[in-house]
Amino acid sequence: MFGSVEALLSAAADKPLWQAVRDDDCRDRDADPDASLARMGKLWQAMKQSLLDYDPARRSTYGLSGGQGEKMSAYAAPICGPFLQEVMSVALKLGEHNACMGRIVAAPTAGACGVMPAVLIPIQKKDRLTDEQMVQCLYVAAGFGQVIATRASISGAEGGCQAEVGSAAGMAAAALVAARGGSPRQMADACAMALQNVMGLVCDPVAGLVEVPCVKRNVMGAVNALSCADMALAGLSSPIPCDEVIDAMGIVGRAMPSSLRETGQGGLAATPTGRKIAERR
Repeated sequence: MFGSVEALLSAAADKPLWQAVRDDDCRDRDADPDASLARMGKLWQAMKQSLLDYDPARRSTYGLSGGQGEKMSAYAAPICGPFLQEVMSVALKLGEHNACMGRIVAAPTAGACGVMPAVLIPIQKKDRLTDEQMVQCLYVAAGFGQVIATRASISGAEGGCQAEVGSAAGMAAAALVAARGGSPRQMADACAMALQNVMGLVCDPVAGLVEVPCVKRNVMGAVNALSCADMALAGLSSPIPCDEVIDAMGIVGRAMPSSLRETGQGGLAATPTGRKIAERR
């Protein structure tokens, strides 16, 4: 198990980073490479199936989610252009699918399940990448996610939304760099910049439900990942090493009051309207 990004990069000195993560998985689970690849392949297929299973007619139990992803898809004149429109709609659809109790892949959590599919599914179509290449991208994301979970947290209850959507954005940014043939160092820079952009983001679910503002934050996380991947590929770097960014995120998360860590007691959840929604439960 990798305890640092630097250890991950060192392991990738003589092999592709995705392969270093796969080999580590094989050692950790005493599995052969083909079994590891098959397992990750099933996760990729499950991500794609979750999008196919999205039903715009479904609504969550409390009516806070449903149909918005389809509305984004049908928007006729997007400011951001067709590709970004698709990214946003996929993020919304998967977040809503989760809120409506659909089957999703927690990547790294259910609340952040829309971020990685929102960037990886459209980029596969845009760049005509194979499923094998996308599985390799998932290994890259998993490697960085493992380090974040080890050094900080991927739990909103422990570290705020920076630990959920933020971690997903960092993982997705690294995966996007891999999809575009970037170097391991560029993957680390992309992850670091994505985490920096959401440092201190609180977890304040209205009525304690993973819907408001969670679903739309998946859109923010996906767009964050795209911008940071492009910055890293353009040669921009993070002045603060990725490991130090992750450590700082952990410190910030632990410093947050409990009201801002998934309890539904602070932030948007504590607004007059947020309280009224909670009273309906």
